[in-house]
Amino acid sequence: MEKQKKAVSMTFDEIVAQNERRIYYHLHKLNIRDPHHEFYQEGLVAMWNAYEKYQPDKGPLATYFNYTIRNRLIDVVRKEAREKEKVIAYKQYQGVKEKTGNYYKSGGNAYPIKYAEGPNLEAEELLQVAKAILSKNQWTWLKLFVIEDMTTKTIAEREGVSVDAVKSWGKEARKKLQKLYAYGEGI
Repeated sequence: MEKQKKAVSMTFDEIVAQNERRIYYHLHKLNIRDPHHEFYQEGLVAMWNAYEKYQPDKGPLATYFNYTIRNRLIDVVRKEAREKEKVIAYKQYQGVKEKTGNYYKSGGNAYPIKYAEGPNLEAEELLQVAKAILSKNQWTWLKLFVIEDMTTKTIAEREGVSVDAVKSWGKEARKKLQKLYAYGEGI
């Protein structure tokens, strides 16, 4: 008990001089490279906090130093890892955004949408091919819903049919157009 009281009555500079190797020990043990001595400074701050909060009746000061320094260094490593992950995710997001603007997220990462290679036709040619394979009602849906951007309700009122009928036209038109695009039929 006499030794512990003596350790507390020492100045912090004396404590650092005696316990500085503890910081280096934990840096080595945790395999931390510290070229700019940032982790060393964190170790000093941890040692200072331990020195300030130390209660002699709880145990030896050396054990408390080890515990505090080690946990502080681990916290800093984890914090830097989280920051690195955020920077990487942000760079990926910006890269995808700059390239295409189209992406999807999965597992915290952003991936570009891959476009399928389809028939290389101009818009007019595509519309002519679509008109040839679609029924009259399906063509009406394509023209009004897709090209003129009308709602199904507006189309239904204009054509004098139910909204469900217009939706059915769209469903069938999509099926035919997907087949056309996927297999290159009729082109």
